[in-house]
Amino acid sequence: MTPTLSRLGALALLAALPACSNTPLLDQQFGLAARTTLQQQVLHPGLPASQSVAGMDGQAAKSAHDNYEKSFKEPVPQTGALAIGVAR
Repeated sequence: MTPTLSRLGALALLAALPACSNTPLLDQQFGLAARTTLQQQVLHPGLPASQSVAGMDGQAAKSAHDNYEKSFKEPVPQTGALAIGVAR
């Protein structure tokens, strides 16, 4: 191998070396938006784990879930585009 090729290879390696460095500014902020959004969606962030948040009773939850699934089995019929605003 000629000395010129060795120097070119070393120069190319030296030029590519910064690509291996860490990006500490980006790494510190990674996932911050997702964590912030999750915290904003928590109803009572200071609530102890032993207490529960009031929700729906079992019958109401089952009925809501059944209606939700039924809406996919029996879709609402679509009207034509020209029927918008026309009373039937």
